[in-house]
Amino acid sequence: MSRRVCVIGGGSSGLTSIKSCLDEGLEPTCFESSDDIGGLWRFKENPEADRASIYHSVIINTSKEMMCFSDFPIPAHFPNYMHNSLIMDYFRMYAEHFQLTKHIRFQIRVLQVKPRPDFSRSGQWDVETENKKGEKEKHIFDAVMICIGHHCHPNLPLHDFPGIDTFKGQYFHSRDYKTAEEWRGKRVVVIGIGNSGGDIAVELSRVTKQVFLSTRRGAWILNRVGQQGVPIDFELNRRVLNMAKSVLPFGLVCRLRENKINQRFNHSLYSLQPKHRLFSQHPTVNDELPNRILSGTVQVKPNIRRLRGSSIEFDDGTVEDNIDLVVFATGYNFSFPFLPSNMLPVSGNKASLYKYMFPPGLERPTLAVIGLVQPLGAIMPISEMQARWATRVFKGLNKLPSMDCMLKDIKHKEETIAKRA
Repeated sequence: MSRRVCVIGGGSSGLTSIKSCLDEGLEPTCFESSDDIGGLWRFKENPEADRASIYHSVIINTSKEMMCFSDFPIPAHFPNYMHNSLIMDYFRMYAEHFQLTKHIRFQIRVLQVKPRPDFSRSGQWDVETENKKGEKEKHIFDAVMICIGHHCHPNLPLHDFPGIDTFKGQYFHSRDYKTAEEWRGKRVVVIGIGNSGGDIAVELSRVTKQVFLSTRRGAWILNRVGQQGVPIDFELNRRVLNMAKSVLPFGLVCRLRENKINQRFNHSLYSLQPKHRLFSQHPTVNDELPNRILSGTVQVKPNIRRLRGSSIEFDDGTVEDNIDLVVFATGYNFSFPFLPSNMLPVSGNKASLYKYMFPPGLERPTLAVIGLVQPLGAIMPISEMQARWATRVFKGLNKLPSMDCMLKDIKHKEETIAKRA
């Protein structure tokens, strides 16, 4: 008898989860709340609620060689770093090749996922869904794979910015930014120096009168092009470097690489020297930002102290007047609103999961979260490996350790990350 698996989300993690289910002889049903696959990578002019939205010019920060699924290489004629439209083309080819789309039910929202009364014996789940007409439906599944990712709810921390209610210009989250042209000749502040903040600041600086890039902690800025013209992630994922990471002190490995990065672009000269080590957080990949800072079209500023009318005061005491727009490139929060509140609590935008996948307190290991990681590289291969492992656990081919062992592993990882922050 085939075991039925509920897959929530039809983005990159959802697609590879469907395929892994099929590979293991399981019967997947994927519920996707929108009308298409692709998740984060599908450009839409009008953002949907509770969903990340990219801007028109987005190019991926990992090379095609490092982001592709293991059994379906990206076509050779595609560029190393792909525009979001080409990433969507790849996902469509992947879905068509493995006949995944027929297992996806579009425009279906998952309302509730809860253990059945006999869960301790069966490991089954009651799942309630709703279609776009408001019609609800109940299902029974043997396992659940949650593939909604990190980018769910825009983080707009207005309470951290005194005087925002007096601001006379416009402000919005980066998810609402699409193109630069409408801001031609304006003065703009971008808050946050992650990949979105860096990209948006650079793009706006081509048409605006001035862009100010506000950052609390700075960032390590990497170029897409590494030594000898190959993608930078070829260089960062060499076996010798990974071996060095496993045997040398973390601080030493970081310092060696940081020194090399600063030879090309001395971060302290640009007020970008971060407080964290290179391999402890996501670096910002941006080829143009150093040039834009050097040319003055982007000016780096510290955190905002307060806003007043059309003026903004920064922590260093400087004030910039006549600001027309503030873009909050302040990331996203995630949650699991369809789960019982005590099953998988989220605190500080983190969830306690064994190997970032399995809730340690479940009596039966029939629920897995796929793709809820922020690696120093592409998520697609990691989601694929997670999905392959999860489906084998569902079938009983792989066993999880005891709850105590899982909790110890979670605590160890949290302590290690805290030390490196």
